[in-house]
Amino acid sequence: MIRVVLADDEELIRVALAALLDLEDDIQVVGRVGDGRAAVMEALRYRPDVAVVDLEMPGLNGMGVASELLRALPGCAVIVLTGKARPVHLERALKAGARAFVVKGAPASTLADVIRRVHTGQRYVDPALAADALTVPPCPLSPRELEIVRLSSAGEDTAAIARHTHLAAGTLRNYLAAIQSKLGVTNRHEAVQAVRDSGWL
Repeated sequence: MIRVVLADDEELIRVALAALLDLEDDIQVVGRVGDGRAAVMEALRYRPDVAVVDLEMPGLNGMGVASELLRALPGCAVIVLTGKARPVHLERALKAGARAFVVKGAPASTLADVIRRVHTGQRYVDPALAADALTVPPCPLSPRELEIVRLSSAGEDTAAIARHTHLAAGTLRNYLAAIQSKLGVTNRHEAVQAVRDSGWL
């Protein structure tokens, strides 16, 4: 019997996944939780074979859960589930220790098959996402530029961003101009949106 913990912040999805997996003779759902921190605690409590975690959850996202479980419970294989798949998310999830990356729109039977695969030590990546990952361009922004975009996304004004980054106002303006040019946008709000849409933030 493969013991599974489910973590998704949407209760309907948790209930539906548990119901589908309970139809499988060799899979038992031992825990269901609604956030990443609770997922880690539930996994440490029940010591499941597999944890199925949503990519975006409050407290700790799916990549954070994968990273913590890799360290604290290496025998538990992590499957990251998402409705908003981006190639960059795939790369980060695998680097964090996830064994599989599945999109929520996949057929119901896929998740059970993937659970069995990772339980035997295999990996799985949604084929369409894997194909996209091979063609997506890398982020054109430097780490410093990404930091400026991140601060902008938090609602910081230019004076606050300059303080946080220890940049002179003129230097910050040059960075913002370079960011906008690289992304092909006209202001920093569009830059934040472009970076979010690409999954680089």
